[in-house]
Amino acid sequence: MDDPHCDAEALRRTYANFRYVNAVVSGLRHTYRHDIRPLLSATAPRTLLDIGSGGGDVARSLARWAVRDGLLLTVTAIDPDARAHAYATGQPAIPGLQFRRAHSADLVAAGERFDIVLSNHVLHHLGAAELGALLVDSERLSRSVVLHGDIERHPLAYLGFGLGTWPFFRRSYIRVDGLTSIRRSFTFRELAGVAPPGWNVRRELPYRLMLRWQPPPDSTRISTAEKERRAHA
Repeated sequence: MDDPHCDAEALRRTYANFRYVNAVVSGLRHTYRHDIRPLLSATAPRTLLDIGSGGGDVARSLARWAVRDGLLLTVTAIDPDARAHAYATGQPAIPGLQFRRAHSADLVAAGERFDIVLSNHVLHHLGAAELGALLVDSERLSRSVVLHGDIERHPLAYLGFGLGTWPFFRRSYIRVDGLTSIRRSFTFRELAGVAPPGWNVRRELPYRLMLRWQPPPDSTRISTAEKERRAHA
């Protein structure tokens, strides 16, 4: 999928099928119930940023669930990939949801802020410098909480995904890219080892990791990720 010259129709099918895969492996419903819904209100509007939103299935689910629960939530989903943006904006519109072709750094430069910042299955795509930059951007963009969910690398995760997807998704990149993603993802110990102070990692099912941050009580303090970035600049 990262190949700019990959088959366009196979990529379209991949975006279309992500909603089925993420319904099983993303743990999104748990994240919504446990981390997001308690921050929402029926009277006070809240904002959420989905970084690296791909085909938009995560953002769509969150927007729908908030409406279903009678909660006020505006969702902004960003992805720099023109192909992902074209697919996402080509789907039926949902009130309170907007897609933008952008990097997180673009929003930081514009001085934008959101109550909740999250990503799904983005971390394993990043090198060390890119991960550090994302965490700095996330702290600058979030008022309340940052939630970066990703796959946990584990032999059983690889075996289970391989067997579970083998009869399906033959004409998309779901299976081959999914297996590659598992091989590239972090273990719990690895992610905890690179997380800056102030960030914590928790293990979730099935074979998932959640990298989480909340702003310190003194909002004037320089963020921990930013301190690390400056120290290594």
